[in-house]
Amino acid sequence: MDLGSANTEERSNTTLPSDDHRHPSLHLFHHRDDGMPGIRNPIQQLVGEIRKSTERVREGAHESTRSALEWAEGRKATLKNGEPVYNDLVIHFIGASGLPKMDVVGTADPYFVAKLDGALTFVSTVKPNTLTPVWNEYWRIKNVPSTAQLRLDVLDKDNGTITDDYIGNAITNVEAGARELTLEGRSFRKERGQFWIKIDSTPAAAPNPARHPFLFDGPIRFSRHYAPTVGLFTNLGDPHLYSTWKMFLRAVPFFFGDTVQHWNRNYKAAQTIFTGPIIVRSTIQAAHRMLYARSTTNGFGTIETPQDVINILHGGKVETGTVHRVKPAVYTYIISVDDDSFRFSETGAAFLADFASKHALHANCAEAVRYSGEFHPRPEGGWENFNDEVPDHQVNWELVIDNNSGTYSPDPMMLPELKSLFEYNFPWFKIHALDHNDPRLAQSREACRAYALSKRGITNEELQPHVQSGEETLSHSASTRLNEQRQPSLDGPTAFPQDISN
Repeated sequence: MDLGSANTEERSNTTLPSDDHRHPSLHLFHHRDDGMPGIRNPIQQLVGEIRKSTERVREGAHESTRSALEWAEGRKATLKNGEPVYNDLVIHFIGASGLPKMDVVGTADPYFVAKLDGALTFVSTVKPNTLTPVWNEYWRIKNVPSTAQLRLDVLDKDNGTITDDYIGNAITNVEAGARELTLEGRSFRKERGQFWIKIDSTPAAAPNPARHPFLFDGPIRFSRHYAPTVGLFTNLGDPHLYSTWKMFLRAVPFFFGDTVQHWNRNYKAAQTIFTGPIIVRSTIQAAHRMLYARSTTNGFGTIETPQDVINILHGGKVETGTVHRVKPAVYTYIISVDDDSFRFSETGAAFLADFASKHALHANCAEAVRYSGEFHPRPEGGWENFNDEVPDHQVNWELVIDNNSGTYSPDPMMLPELKSLFEYNFPWFKIHALDHNDPRLAQSREACRAYALSKRGITNEELQPHVQSGEETLSHSASTRLNEQRQPSLDGPTAFPQDISN
């Protein structure tokens, strides 16, 4: 759509379509939450207000020291006729203070993992070199039972290691209000700092909230990861070819329900991965951990406007002067079963070289995904009718998404649900969901690639995973690391801890 006239009204009051009306006729507008402090509201002032609120809380009993009897009585108040009451929550993760020194230089690189009854997980950004991190991040969740518990684990990010150092945790209920939580360590419940949160709670808007409990409702967050071997690459003319993205979409279970796409037993490459030697899967999983590891070098952001999406799609070679324009490129994607994240990279990304399945790499060798395929952006009317003299902000942009994945061979009958999901999350763009055999898809995809070749200085080699002379592939780097980790143990394969961000 024309970015100059894009609707940027508030986003929090969006109502999901009923379960009987999930298909393409969604006209949904996303809104920002009233009263949420942003850049205009200094964090220090906000924390001060929260401190005043917690003083009133302390007049009763501190959350982390409530007695078992008080806790039980509090939980009784959250029930109606013996059943939990459901609420829509906005959790504001403000920040922490008093964290212990974790690095040799006397500081830490903290991040936190929040979990609601183990059913839904939120992983924060990493704040480098601080013992008083300010996150100011939000988590909107629909249909949360009032008996739920919120657990916070704070960790210190160690770049280049398999595991991160543990700082402390806190557990609280989901009642509305501001509070200061005491972080406790694993040993002797030692105090490890304070964590500040604020919870807003309203009765669930859904008529049957128990049907879709713990439904993630935004904001849409993303992280950009650079290939871990990027320092070894010699040709970084287009950083897009060395990047992958992980984005958390809203309400994925609402549209897909329990439907998943299992790996394709008729696809030879998938057979090799899922029934072949375990070393094949281990190498892909090691590469996935390296590729999607959270680090202080990740890029982080949220999707609030169409321009936020356009910025992700920017790319090109510096010498062509098109770095800040939408790149005519095809992307490989999967939607994960584990955390409903949308993971993607350019189909020609350098780090995909030597992998039997690009989709398996993004999926961490999961035996099933929500959906998978490819997508590409295009101007209204197609790339074949586009002229670079038209600035991007005057273009009505469209997204073409498909089920072109041999590894998982997604059911084309789910394409209407895929279309509805993307219309709900990206209402500014016209969405086309096409089967991989649809001739309209082939025409649009080839027009995209032809424009990249003729107008943007892209080479045929760059359209597919490739390696320049002197570059080390992610596959080789993962194999090397895997062997290094296996060497200390001669008794069997080493169990690798799962990256908490995955």
